[in-house]
Amino acid sequence: MAVRTWLMILFLVFMMMQKGKGQLSETFYRTSCPKVESIVRKVVTEKINQTFITIPATLHLFFHDCFVEGCDASVLISSPNGDAEKDAPDNLSLAGDGFDTVIKAKTEVEKSCPRVVSCADILTIATRDIIELAGGRSFKVELGRRDGLISKASRVTGNLPDPNFNLTQLNTMFAKNNLTQTDMIALSGAHTVGFSHCSRFANRLYSFSPSSPVDPDLNPTYAQQLMQACPQNVDPRIAINMDPATPQTFDNLYFQNLVTKKGLFTSDEVLFTNKASQATVIDFANNPGDFSGAFVTAIRKLGRVGVKTGNAGQIRVDCTAFNS
Repeated sequence: MAVRTWLMILFLVFMMMQKGKGQLSETFYRTSCPKVESIVRKVVTEKINQTFITIPATLHLFFHDCFVEGCDASVLISSPNGDAEKDAPDNLSLAGDGFDTVIKAKTEVEKSCPRVVSCADILTIATRDIIELAGGRSFKVELGRRDGLISKASRVTGNLPDPNFNLTQLNTMFAKNNLTQTDMIALSGAHTVGFSHCSRFANRLYSFSPSSPVDPDLNPTYAQQLMQACPQNVDPRIAINMDPATPQTFDNLYFQNLVTKKGLFTSDEVLFTNKASQATVIDFANNPGDFSGAFVTAIRKLGRVGVKTGNAGQIRVDCTAFNS
């Protein structure tokens, strides 16, 4: 009996120690900054009213942040030497409106709760808000992340999905972040409000293979539309919508597009052409509720990747710079 009591005490002490280390919670700022979510929501709404690009830009920023060093706002750091995470070639396509959304929200939050809320949490809240404001399902966010202390361009390579990835490569990369194939397919659905520069898919139009310059898995009519929007040697700054049907609405049309071979990237269309993932794509195309539910589950899981909590990291005062 004494041994059992002793073991119970040890277990309780262990649990208390774990709690002391910090963990994510939907009520993390209930007492320290109770209005943080409404403050961020107001900034995000104003920013969207200025430009719709805020929506895909913020989503894109969140994904890229979490896949490198974890969800710790490392992608927001600016370096005078041009060697921070955001300076990596794979991150040069990140639109400035995503960064601006977080920086503006942080400025407002600091007025009410100085040095309390991390930039990583503000990016997480903003991402949830833009999904809902674009027509997606509302959901609660887990908070309590701290901002990372490492931001290096050299650490980005090999940690972000490539537009030419096949299903195995996609699954391997997402599995590294504790995300399943279903999570990966659901998160790919964020491309419903995405945009891309022509260079990211030009090979599917002009140089797919010696026998077929145009990717045979690309809808011929859609391919012609893409060629008109993205002629060879087009201005590299030109970008087009990834969902040609409802580019400003967070819906399941991305998956309906895949079924009709209108996926922009190889890594999009492969989700339908590969039999191992096709059934999930068809389900999401036919059942918007299934997609919405799977997406919320997946993005909440993504938000837990590599988080710093407790005494790890810091609460940045300026999202673009480590505290001095």
